Amino acid sequence: MSVQQRHLGKQGLTVSALGYGAMGISFAYGSSTEGDGIATIRKAYDLGVTLFDTAELYGQGENEQIIGEAVASFRDDIVIATKFGFDFTGTREGGVDSRPDHIRTVVDNSLRYLGTDHIDVLYQHRVDPNVPIEEVAGTVKEFIAAGKVRFFGLSEAGENTLRRAHAVQPVSVLQTEYSLFERDVEVLLPTLRELGIGFVPYSPLGRGFLTGQAKPAAKYGTGDLRRVDPRYQPGPFEKNREATRQLAELAASKGRTVAQLALAWLLAQGDDIVPIPGTRSIRRLEENVSAADFVLSEADLSRIGEILPAGGYGARYVAAMMPTWH
Repeated sequence: MSVQQRHLGKQGLTVSALGYGAMGISFAYGSSTEGDGIATIRKAYDLGVTLFDTAELYGQGENEQIIGEAVASFRDDIVIATKFGFDFTGTREGGVDSRPDHIRTVVDNSLRYLGTDHIDVLYQHRVDPNVPIEEVAGTVKEFIAAGKVRFFGLSEAGENTLRRAHAVQPVSVLQTEYSLFERDVEVLLPTLRELGIGFVPYSPLGRGFLTGQAKPAAKYGTGDLRRVDPRYQPGPFEKNREATRQLAELAASKGRTVAQLALAWLLAQGDDIVPIPGTRSIRRLEENVSAADFVLSEADLSRIGEILPAGGYGARYVAAMMPTWH
């Protein structure tokens, strides 16, 4: 199976229109087995997915190791994206660390965990207010010159940060939450297009809510992100469930699922957008990938706008975790 290709940025990064977000294999959404994760990743490749997203944060190497093992036989056919920028010592303000020496340590670790000699896309996972973004971009530029990294990305960065970084080392892609439930990033899309930066939405299914299988927060186990997600709490939960029900009705009228509708809506926002849904289920993976050929009509988009004119209900993070854009 082949999936339409899209271009991210102007530096030559080309990937499948839908990527695969690996975070949930080992982090944030309850337990799973490594074998299930490996099987799902390999199935994604068989279905035509070529962008696989991981990070140091997701188990401090555990997730990267799973990715590395899963893709070893087709590593040169895909794009691996990983991220640096967190502090695990408890000594850095805000829990972030993008000092150049720390970046170098993390990248060397990531290369080892992934079992590869290069990282295709290297993201700063969260902006470090104590390290000038020019130093961060300059450090990544060194890796690119050395052949250890191919493309530079930022995550949860604002316009000023994007412009300053881009002036030092061209940024190929921004990764930030974006979905039918979360629209704040739309204010940055004109800047991305002006600079020629592609966009990779994470949590494109509203942290699972837009699969139509959401349960109230209290029904998720300790350690599951949805247990504290404001959109899953009493009040917002009921409103989001009703909106999802209406979206599911629209999707069913097209012979599709609500998850496919949500992904198709994102794809319709521009051909420089590549969502990265994550799942540990091969059945749901197949469902997600099938959304790549789901084209929404203007009437469909209008109806979606009526159901959710400004996004979902409830913040996307608790206040202490909410990223700040600069």
